[in-house]
Amino acid sequence: MDITVKEIAKLIDGEVIGNPDILIFGISGIKEAKEGDITFLANPKYSSFLETTKASCIIVDRDTSSKTKTLIRVDNPSVAFSKIINILNKIDIYYPKGIHPTAIISDKAKLEKNVSIGAYSVVEDGVCIGENTIIYPNCYIGHSVKIGKDCLIYPSVVIRENVIIKDRVIIHSGTIIGSDGFGYVLVDGVNQKIPQVGTVLIEDDVEIGANVTIDRARFDKTIIGEGTKIDNLVQIAHNVKIGKNCIIISQVGISGSTTLGDNVILAGQVGLVGHINIGDNSIVMAQSGVTKDLPKNSKVFGSPAKDHSEAKRIIALIDKLPIIYKRLKELEKEIEELKKSKNE
Repeated sequence: MDITVKEIAKLIDGEVIGNPDILIFGISGIKEAKEGDITFLANPKYSSFLETTKASCIIVDRDTSSKTKTLIRVDNPSVAFSKIINILNKIDIYYPKGIHPTAIISDKAKLEKNVSIGAYSVVEDGVCIGENTIIYPNCYIGHSVKIGKDCLIYPSVVIRENVIIKDRVIIHSGTIIGSDGFGYVLVDGVNQKIPQVGTVLIEDDVEIGANVTIDRARFDKTIIGEGTKIDNLVQIAHNVKIGKNCIIISQVGISGSTTLGDNVILAGQVGLVGHINIGDNSIVMAQSGVTKDLPKNSKVFGSPAKDHSEAKRIIALIDKLPIIYKRLKELEKEIEELKKSKNE
């Protein structure tokens, strides 16, 4: 689809700086873009590409200028760029339509209007699936699972018994929701399994990446709050409660009975011990290990995690340890020489 810069600007409530009549044929990242593409600049890290990119137009914030490039200024370049991707993207996305003849669906399951279920998926007794929900091939939906409307469940997802998934939830391939919590008690030298009879609640507008595991609670619910986004390869243990609009990035591990407030960000490879509380709006930086409660608006780094400012100072000092050690040895030598001089 060919579209002019002026037409794009109108769609995203943008201001054109430069030639409004340039034709746009495609979309790309700022480094990879070629003539005829539109791209965007949201991260200052890539500001150096503003003048060197081959893109014909760049979506930028309201304060950015260029001597050579045609720009569209908007309030939020990332959001604006997302809006036009579907317009210019020429790749047709395939979704299963209807019920595939090889799908195995219990006659005790309830499917609302326009539900689609792909080949070889299994839907057990007592399942309820809301209207317009799409389930790809090779999924397993356990007994008494409740899935809301407009959900999208990709291939090879397992949703165990009694799990509750609300509306507009996206679950990517390989994810397992409702696996048993990791609970054992040592009796006479043998680890005996503690029954995990609770469930998982996934609230509205959650997106869960590929190969995520979310354990069911021991008694009550493991909860993923409304609007939370979870990256690939995340482990969420039993009885964890995650608030609204959290961002959890890949390879995070959250131990049992830990609670996250709203708008928490856990960067890659963060680990949280069990039975702690992470306050609203907190940020835990990559590869940090959190061992105690964090108040609201915390920003921490390191293992064990400390306030990021303190952690940066400690790291800076560690880098200077060889110099400090050398100076210390020199001072010790000077002190010894002074002692000898005094004794003489």
